[in-house]
Amino acid sequence: MKILVCISNVPDTTTKVKFKDDHTVFDDSGIQWIINPWDELALTRAMELKEDAANSVNEICVIHVGGASADATLRKALAIGADKAIRIDACAADAYHVAGQIAEYLKEHPFDIVISGIESSDYNGSSVGAMIAEFMDYPGISSVISLNFDDDIRVTRAIPGGKQVLKTETPFVAVVQKGITNEPRIPAMRGIMMARKKPLEVKPAAEIEILTKSVKFELPEEKGACKMIESESAEQLVDLLKNEAKVL
Repeated sequence: MKILVCISNVPDTTTKVKFKDDHTVFDDSGIQWIINPWDELALTRAMELKEDAANSVNEICVIHVGGASADATLRKALAIGADKAIRIDACAADAYHVAGQIAEYLKEHPFDIVISGIESSDYNGSSVGAMIAEFMDYPGISSVISLNFDDDIRVTRAIPGGKQVLKTETPFVAVVQKGITNEPRIPAMRGIMMARKKPLEVKPAAEIEILTKSVKFELPEEKGACKMIESESAEQLVDLLKNEAKVL
């Protein structure tokens, strides 16, 4: 069984976001790039499934749509334990374009399970996984918090007020979220050394339509200064919450 994990290359979550060209372009100067946290959890769960001798997972591949600047992030995914990395050499213009590129690769290189994080921590689009399923006419399962192989493949979804357990067959797309595993795996020194010898293939982009374009970005308003209130001044606190913060 082969698993394909979709990897987004995102700014470190502590990055101070800046824009340029009249707020029309993200300023990536001085940015430290990392694996999207949800995709890192997805890769960790895929590794756990492969390492369980009771399962038949024999290959884990990661895939990314983007430029050469993402190669270091893909090498980290290889260091975590992926067997192979694929980079589709295209600008990740929008979710439809990214999903289409991955689907074109899947048509020529089938996988049993495709795993995508629920969203990327930069644009929070939450749509690539579902679009891949639609492109491929695969079952797409969202909000996945558990993926297990017993006699059948069992997938647990988070739903309002509880959980839903589904049984499915391959191929399918799982869109995972927090809960799919406990902690992301950190590359060990041995994994880092082995990653240098693992294949990182670069594939040309397919002709996929771009449906959306970012016109302008806006930063949220800066938060006001913190107001300190004496512990005995309960009436002042209530007044501020009601008339200034307007949360009461």
